[in-house]
Amino acid sequence: MNDFNISLQVAAGGLHAQSARMRVIAENLANADSAARTPEEDPFRRRIPTFNAVFDREMDAYNVRMGRTVLDQSAFESKYQPGHPAADERGYVRYPNIDPLIEMADMREAQRTYEANLNVVSSTRAMFGQTLDILRG
Repeated sequence: MNDFNISLQVAAGGLHAQSARMRVIAENLANADSAARTPEEDPFRRRIPTFNAVFDREMDAYNVRMGRTVLDQSAFESKYQPGHPAADERGYVRYPNIDPLIEMADMREAQRTYEANLNVVSSTRAMFGQTLDILRG
């Protein structure tokens, strides 16, 4: 397999992994303000994406893959809302353990990494085109 194909496949793996990461972050953000329906029920728990480096024998290179999504075990946020249907006997409602600022920072990092992989694809295609032009000339 030539170097152009290897770099394209590695970059494509990065694109897929970051796309999956952005989906998990978007799910976290969408559920940031969702309380449980009852006092006994847990609210949405933040998900954390993991990644694995997988060795591809055909390419003779490592590629990144989205791994398991693990649950953040940090404490839920509690707000005093005595009239809420999910309020406990003290009037507190538990909300997800999601900090939108952290999620937005993670999203920004995922977007930048996605763009970097996209630039690798574009550069590789341009180099491949230039190589073909040289060989034709």
